[in-house]
Amino acid sequence: MTEHTYTILMVLDNDASTPEAWIRFAQGLAPDDQPYEIRLRGMVTVPEDESLSVGAKSAQNWRDHLAPVTKAVVEVQDAVRAYVDYQPALRAFDEAREIQADLIIFEWRGPLHLTGGLYTDVLLGSAPCDLILLTAPPADQSLPVLLSLRGGPNITLGMRAAKALSDDSSITLYHAADSQRHTPYLEFIKRAEPRIKRAVTAVTDIANGIIQEMHGHSAIVLGAAFRSVVPDQSPRDSLVAQVYERATVPIALVRAYHPEALEFHVPYIAAPGSADNVSKKVDRWFAENTFHSSEFSDLKSLLELKEKHGLSVSIGLPALNEEETVENVIMTLKRALMDEVPLVDEFVLIDSNSTDNTVAIAESCGIPVYRHMDILTDMGSRVGKGEALWKSLHVLKGDIIAWVDTDITNIHPRFIYGIIGPLLKYPHLQFVKGFYQRPIKVGEKLQAYGGGRVTELVARPMFNLFYPELSGFIQPLSGEYAGRRSALEKIPFFTGYGVETGMLIDLLDTAGLEGVSQSDLEVRVHHNQPLEGLSRMSFAILQVFMDRLGGRFDIDIMSHANRSMKMILQEPERFALELNEIGDYERPPIATLPQYRAVREALAAK
Repeated sequence: MTEHTYTILMVLDNDASTPEAWIRFAQGLAPDDQPYEIRLRGMVTVPEDESLSVGAKSAQNWRDHLAPVTKAVVEVQDAVRAYVDYQPALRAFDEAREIQADLIIFEWRGPLHLTGGLYTDVLLGSAPCDLILLTAPPADQSLPVLLSLRGGPNITLGMRAAKALSDDSSITLYHAADSQRHTPYLEFIKRAEPRIKRAVTAVTDIANGIIQEMHGHSAIVLGAAFRSVVPDQSPRDSLVAQVYERATVPIALVRAYHPEALEFHVPYIAAPGSADNVSKKVDRWFAENTFHSSEFSDLKSLLELKEKHGLSVSIGLPALNEEETVENVIMTLKRALMDEVPLVDEFVLIDSNSTDNTVAIAESCGIPVYRHMDILTDMGSRVGKGEALWKSLHVLKGDIIAWVDTDITNIHPRFIYGIIGPLLKYPHLQFVKGFYQRPIKVGEKLQAYGGGRVTELVARPMFNLFYPELSGFIQPLSGEYAGRRSALEKIPFFTGYGVETGMLIDLLDTAGLEGVSQSDLEVRVHHNQPLEGLSRMSFAILQVFMDRLGGRFDIDIMSHANRSMKMILQEPERFALELNEIGDYERPPIATLPQYRAVREALAAK
């Protein structure tokens, strides 16, 4: 039988906090006789009258602030994340249930203020496991800690918190009793826990007594009452509030999920309703799932994650007549990501029948080259980038697949690590879309704003109209993206211009919004298409939208649509209309092909 791993979910509320001190506190709470792990989270509380998307920069700041701790502390085993919400504390409770956490630690703003959008009484009543609310770790842990409890319900958790806050120093037990009668169990507790050097019993004026005892102590630990909230009582009248307002040292408020004295137990209070509309869902997604490539620039750390999870990475380079740029793209990426740091296992050029020197140049760079017409020949061949991507899944070997266009003139390794980094760091993510537009300098970083013509005039308006969950993607048509093979092999591919549109819509269905993300790759320089080419692209993309909408509403829209487009020819000696058939063919999920499954099974058997 596998030994249970004790899980601590630590949620910080102030990105000026010192995470190392909080981690030491969590480590002090871990049991001595079993393995444990710490999940470290930041919290961004957005005002109710603002969009959740305003929390994007704060979420990135949290990840940057907490990331060094994950490298230094082995018990912090997963990547740091930030909850962005109007009541982010509820998100912590949801995750605690999902991962079956044993203990939640919140950085606490006190009983008179909201912590993660919730008042203290709601936090105490909603936690699905043991809960500790702490204002801050004490600056001097050599001083004793004052532990104030009424009795048994929180005694074990309170003692653990006091010991974690005090290093090896002593503990003063302040017993808030109902009467002056002798309490023999106090003597038993003192004998059982040698670090309790003093025990004080008080019956009246408990708050004032705690404040008087506070002097000479580094922190106060209070046991939360097991009672329902009194509707007419002001929060300021509570014992916790009275102590908080007068205390000059950090305060911890503890509540055991399973109180040790059953007579004090109250039924679990369900968390307030957290119904979401689509707009808030997208705003939250934008804030939490929008990354910057600089977050993943530590290639050695990415390599460690890759090896830890036993993953392989393949890069597919689709190309058609890119002799001017292909060598620089291959050599720049290969040198940084394979030769210097073996983050990538293979680079493969997928050529769409180039008539220039693209193939010869790629072969001279020492990477495999495939013509997509020669892959899965029994399936025939279609024209288009989507066809090349779909067929590349058959020859690429990696668990993570990334595609990067070969027409980029300012290629940089971030075009790869910026899109595979989130997949290596966050196991729940299935797909990462790169974005890059006009460069504007913000601080020391280049941020991308604005979009291409087809993106802004066709794709984003259509996503907002019919697939609003995807409206937060900044550049849904970008050519740089990465996904897990397990996700990509289960979706169909459109063979032409519509491949990116169809991919996002289908991944939304299979992976969900929380399974997809985007990463800022800063600047991308490439050759712009003429207006005629943009018309063709827009026409094909609109057909994909219509096809997927028809499937959603069980209406065969495209059977009633015209798939040909009149292109306007305006030349010095000619002014006419030219009819063009424009449309994408839809390839099935590649995992449905027996020949693909046979190749994957053979590789797995090696």
